[in-house]
Amino acid sequence: QVQLVESGGGLVQPGGSLRLSCAASGFTFSRFVMGWYRQAPGKQRELVALITSGGSTNYAGSVKGRFTISRDNTKNTLYLQMNSLKPEDTAVYYCYAAISTAYWGQGTQVTVSS
Repeated sequence: QVQLVESGGGLVQPGGSLRLSCAASGFTFSRFVMGWYRQAPGKQRELVALITSGGSTNYAGSVKGRFTISRDNTKNTLYLQMNSLKPEDTAVYYCYAAISTAYWGQGTQVTVSS
């Protein structure tokens, strides 16, 4: 069965960096669009970034230039490098796989605070 397991979240000061990882299994990772979404308290889940099987990327305007999505098809792993973090980036970050239906990981908490 499809499994998406996120890691790498934590507490970081404003201006700091974090790298999220998503280990995927149960499907042919290299064939599908993958992405990261986030959900802050009291808000709807929102798109952060997507990456196609060919490596094309798309970012939310709020993170463009600060976050980088990438994938390693040899390791079946998705990444999100987050730099220049702001308090408004605080949220639970979810890994997403666009297969026959949408699949989600369990989420990892990112807290940006001094």
